[in-house]
Amino acid sequence: MQEITSPSFFIGKDNPDLISFGSGQPDLPPPDEAFDILPTYRDFKYGLVQGMLKLRETLASQYSGANAESFVVTNGASEALDLSLRALASPKAKVMLPRPYYYSYPFNVRFAGMESVFYDLEKGKINFENLKNNLEGVKIILINSPSNPTGTIQDIETLKKIEKIAKEKNIYIISDEVYKDLIYERENYLIQGENVLTINSFSKTYAMCGFRIGYVYARRKEIIKKIIELKTHTSMNTNILGQEMALAAMRVPTIFLEDQRLIWRKRRDLIYDGLKSLGLDLWNPEGAFYVFPKIKNPQKVMHDLYYKYKLIVYNGAWFGAPERIRLSYALSEEKIKEGLKRIKKYLEKEDFKN
Repeated sequence: MQEITSPSFFIGKDNPDLISFGSGQPDLPPPDEAFDILPTYRDFKYGLVQGMLKLRETLASQYSGANAESFVVTNGASEALDLSLRALASPKAKVMLPRPYYYSYPFNVRFAGMESVFYDLEKGKINFENLKNNLEGVKIILINSPSNPTGTIQDIETLKKIEKIAKEKNIYIISDEVYKDLIYERENYLIQGENVLTINSFSKTYAMCGFRIGYVYARRKEIIKKIIELKTHTSMNTNILGQEMALAAMRVPTIFLEDQRLIWRKRRDLIYDGLKSLGLDLWNPEGAFYVFPKIKNPQKVMHDLYYKYKLIVYNGAWFGAPERIRLSYALSEEKIKEGLKRIKKYLEKEDFKN
C-alpha cells in the first residue's frame, strides 16, 4: 500500500465504489445559463491579462464603490492568493495565518519568500486579544471565513476589530471568501479598507471548480498593477471560455443560490448528526461544506478507511490540526449515508474515538 502523505494522492480519484469525503468539490451542477454560450462560442484568442472587462464590470457591481479596474480575474482562488502574496511580499515579512488553516496557505507564504506565523482558532473562532498581542513583524493577516477546514464563520464584531487594528498598524488583510455564498447563519460580511485584498472564486458558489475562474479585488491601484505584471510573466490570461461561462452564470436569479444553500444545510445536518451519533467530537459548521471531528491517530484512520473501506477523508495534520480529520459533505445524501455506515463499521472494530 502506498503511504498517503498529501491531498494530491486523492485529488481526481473516482470510481463507483469509492465514497469521497475528501476534496471540496460540489457535486451539484453549474447553472444551465453557464452552458448557453457553447453552441456559438468561437473566440479562442489571447484575452486581457487582467480579465474580461464585462466580467470585471459585473463583479464590481457586487462590491460597493468598486470598479472594473479593481479586479484581476485569475486561475481560481489559488492563483489569486498566490499572486496577492507575491505582490505584497518583502524579505523576512511575516504572514499571520489561522490555525487550522487551508492546507496550501503555508506553502503559498513560503513560495512568496515570507514566514508563516499563526493565530490559533478557539472552537473555530478568532480570539482577537491573542491575535492582537502577536502582531510584531506581521505584514499580512489572512482571514478565511467561512473556513476550510472548520466550517466556522467569524463574528462580525471580531472582523471589524481586525479591520481597525490592521489600519492602525498598516497591516494588509487578505480575506479568502470563496465560501461567502455558503453561510447558513447570516449574510456575509465584507471586510473593508484600503489595505484589504478580497479573494473569491466561481468554484463553490456556482459549482465550477474545473473551470478555474477566481479573482482578487483590491482598492489600491498599485497592488492591482503589480498583480497584473506578475500574471503577465506566469500564466498570462485566464481561460477566456471559462470567463464567458462565469459571466453567464452570474445572470442566474438569486433563488438559484438560495436553493443551493438549502441543499448544503440539509447535508450539513445529516453528516453532523451522523458523526455525533457515532460519538465523535465536532462543532456544527456555520458555512462552507466541511466537518472537522476529533479522532485518535488520524493518519491510520485515513489509511484504513481508504484501503479497507474505500472511503476518503483528509488527515487534519495537513491543516495544522493533527488530532482531527476533515470530511467534505459536497456529495449526495445517499453517499453521505453510505459513508457514515462505513465509518460506523470501522469504529466498531477500532477504538479511535476521543
